[in-house]
Amino acid sequence: MPVDKVFEALASTARRKILAYLNQGELSAGEIAERFDFSKPALSGHLRILEEAGLITREKRGQFVFFKLVPERLANTIFAWAAEVCPVAGPLKRESRARARSKKLREEGQ
Repeated sequence: MPVDKVFEALASTARRKILAYLNQGELSAGEIAERFDFSKPALSGHLRILEEAGLITREKRGQFVFFKLVPERLANTIFAWAAEVCPVAGPLKRESRARARSKKLREEGQ
């Protein structure tokens, strides 16, 4: 999943607020809606964007839909982004690739 989708999802104040609410625990769509003055289609759109970015998941239970965070997705995305912009990222990636090639060659030689 592209990092761009995550940052696009985080660009909206409303979506960041939804994530903050979900940080306290899972909520039903109705419980989320109570906290905002959105129309149902607008709320559905925000939830869809967060879900497509992999930041939340949904689970249908009976007639209710519950949402919860996928915290490791956000943490991994932020780390990956920081590694990309970090000045030492290039040398570290080259080192990792070189080590992987060496390991593969050793394994093939055995």
